[in-house]
Amino acid sequence: MTDETPETKLTASKRRWAEQGRFLTGKLTRAETDRLPPGQHLVKNWPVLDLGQQPRIQTTEWALQIIGAVENPMKLDWDAFHRLPQSNRLSDIHCVTTWSRYDNRWQGVSTRDLLDLVMPAPEARFVMLTSYDGYTTNLPLDDFASENGILATAWEGEPLTRDHGGPMRLVIPHLYFWKSAKWLRRIEFLLGDQAGFWERNGYHMLGDPWREQRYSGD
Repeated sequence: MTDETPETKLTASKRRWAEQGRFLTGKLTRAETDRLPPGQHLVKNWPVLDLGQQPRIQTTEWALQIIGAVENPMKLDWDAFHRLPQSNRLSDIHCVTTWSRYDNRWQGVSTRDLLDLVMPAPEARFVMLTSYDGYTTNLPLDDFASENGILATAWEGEPLTRDHGGPMRLVIPHLYFWKSAKWLRRIEFLLGDQAGFWERNGYHMLGDPWREQRYSGD
């Protein structure tokens, strides 16, 4: 998603929500037993949200490029990606549009295993994620390296579908789900932080649902 891409009804609405501070509750306390972040509601389905286009990527054409401040930059095709150690993760997910879904089962390559392979430089502090539709989002390296972070190719035992970011998407479940880029094609390791698409359009640079960091300035 580039700045020149025509705006959809969803992107227009989300820009307006950021301007209005929509959905903010101000309830920033968290009990030990809390599982649902403030302002969220549970769903049983998995809503589909995108920027108006769903790229169709065949696994024979797919590749993941890792560049920037790493000792071992590389480009992995589908077969090479699947030769990496494969992991399973169980996590809840929380969307900035206020829905949450519990107990999602993912399969893929853990972000920590990828980091062991590419070896970020000591001065690397952030990553920029770029998707096949041009969408971008930023993450602190520490959050990318979280225990439950996974480059997912399957959900609930089935290959990840196109509408949910297949053939591969990032899942960083402790942050709002716009940080978990769909259709991932490039990870760039950076020395300093840079804003991605939604971050340039009024959304928070980190996006912690427990601190209700929906918008810039929260």
